[in-house]
Amino acid sequence: MKHTDERKRLEDAVFEVLYKSACAKSRITQMKEYVQHGKTSTLAHSVAVAYYSYRVARCLKFMGFKEKELIRGALLHDYYLYDWHCPPKLKKLHGFSHPQAALDNAKADFLLSDIEKDVIKRHMFPLTLVPPKYKESVLVCIVDKICSVYETMSSSAYKNNRVICSQNL
Repeated sequence: MKHTDERKRLEDAVFEVLYKSACAKSRITQMKEYVQHGKTSTLAHSVAVAYYSYRVARCLKFMGFKEKELIRGALLHDYYLYDWHCPPKLKKLHGFSHPQAALDNAKADFLLSDIEKDVIKRHMFPLTLVPPKYKESVLVCIVDKICSVYETMSSSAYKNNRVICSQNL
């Protein structure tokens, strides 16, 4: 048990370093201003998707996930930076259009790898018809769906997760 706790603390510290480096000199914190699902901000949602994608990748270490790209792609997957609930940004087809808006914003703020671009662009599969190309993209796509359902159904999403809550979301 002690070994497991130490490993989780170390993995959480690695995640936090990668999270903070992605946030530096970007507009990621603006995502706090927008509601994603239920009462969850787009930032909290994106951090949750990144964190849980990373945790699953660590459990599936034998698959050789590129963790930095996985985390950055997941953090940026909803980097569209507008409130899709309100006019004039009200988007009936938001589910179809926001991956491209997120990718455009991410390209403006970051130098992205092909994996990161694919994570952002393909996270809404099967709603967007082209499937993910990389295992990191598939993982983020799945974790995004799980987090979205949880956030929509829960009134207190992520309050007990110290890594996510430590980011002042």
